[in-house]
Amino acid sequence: MSATVHDPHTATTKAPPRLRSRRIAEWHPEEPQFWEHTGAAVARRNLLFSVLSEHIGFSVWSLWSVLVLFLGPQYHIDTAGKFVLTAVPTAAGSLLRLPYTTAVARFGGRNWTIASALLLLIPTVLAGTLLRPGISYTALLALAAVAGVGGGNFASSMANINAFYPQRLKGWALGINAGGGNIGVAAVQLVGLLILATAGATHPRLLPLVYVPLIVLVTLGAALRMDNLDAPGDRRHALRDICREPHTWVMSALYIGTFGSFIGFGFAFGQVLQVQFHAQFDTPLKAAYLTFLGPLLGSLVRPIGGRMADRWGGPRVTCWNFAAMALGAGTVLIASGQHSLPLFLTGFIALFVFSGIGNGSTYKMIPAVFQTKARAAVLAGVGQAEAEQASQRQATSLIGVAGAIGAFGGVLVNLAIRQSFLNAHNGNAAYLAFLGYYGLCLSLTWGVYLRGRGPAAQK
Repeated sequence: MSATVHDPHTATTKAPPRLRSRRIAEWHPEEPQFWEHTGAAVARRNLLFSVLSEHIGFSVWSLWSVLVLFLGPQYHIDTAGKFVLTAVPTAAGSLLRLPYTTAVARFGGRNWTIASALLLLIPTVLAGTLLRPGISYTALLALAAVAGVGGGNFASSMANINAFYPQRLKGWALGINAGGGNIGVAAVQLVGLLILATAGATHPRLLPLVYVPLIVLVTLGAALRMDNLDAPGDRRHALRDICREPHTWVMSALYIGTFGSFIGFGFAFGQVLQVQFHAQFDTPLKAAYLTFLGPLLGSLVRPIGGRMADRWGGPRVTCWNFAAMALGAGTVLIASGQHSLPLFLTGFIALFVFSGIGNGSTYKMIPAVFQTKARAAVLAGVGQAEAEQASQRQATSLIGVAGAIGAFGGVLVNLAIRQSFLNAHNGNAAYLAFLGYYGLCLSLTWGVYLRGRGPAAQK
């Protein structure tokens, strides 16, 4: 499909000759006629292939949440060491989200999707080649760290899709994009379950090798069907500038509570079941039957969180969501004390579901903050186009920063659970800390965005 341009004098769209670069120089999603005749179809196509690429990225990022279940006594790794192996790719992925955010503006959404997908071949081929009994723990840490490239894909994908959609649909679009990607966490766990059930726990290298042809396919899809959308304005210092914005740190704190919980629990859940309820989950296969369920449900409801935020406002949905997450954490804490597996699973599944809803609602809040600021700037005399470009640039940068900090929250989740088990042989201290943090996030959302009807309260 050819790129499209907008004629500001006639408010119509026209299709120029086919461009091999697939570059779109003009993009006006807020204008109804442009969106109806051209914008919606192009945006949906880019969203589809963005979701596919991000999905594989999340699967690669989450590889080690499954691979640790294969690491039996012959690998000589204790429980604490396995928690570190799941924390390392989370940390690496969170750091990579910062440069990945700016890469879209520099190289183009299509171009960077191709490049970032090809990078996924490095951790999959390495793990598929080197993972075997006798490998050193240092080498395992290095293999786990390289898988962090899959975590960076999220930031560039979200930054790219945010630019394609109008404000009224951002919650839904970003929720679909993120939710489709997040399902990669559950998908890799299902693939791991299949391998455990068929080939057995002695063949961990099969898991990363399954993804090699899939990576090639999503790369081809991005090359053939995606577009490069010109980035508005000067973005050379976008990340530096957004770090001076107070809302950056508020939204990042909220995103630690939502996405940090989702990815942290997704990486740790299988290990928690095996350690805390060892009698019921004495083999990796038994744990694998359940580990995918929470990430799957949390991913599927993420677009619902975005749609709810589109309808009722991000802060309101987020505030009630953190109340529900606190209730879920309290349920897990009580179940842990009573050694009740059914109650424990209920609480953890609730945490996954509400972390997914919160993911969608918080991402709706980010562009809403700067859209409100853009309206105020226009009233103060700033040009409409300049204000909209600044809003788009700031929202994209904040998505990257919040995504990076939120992902690092997943590291904190894993380390908190690890330390709690080391000190008390249960996760109670960690569960109590989660409950307290959700209460803090609830208070922060209400105080900053609801009490005084802050900027993100806009629908």
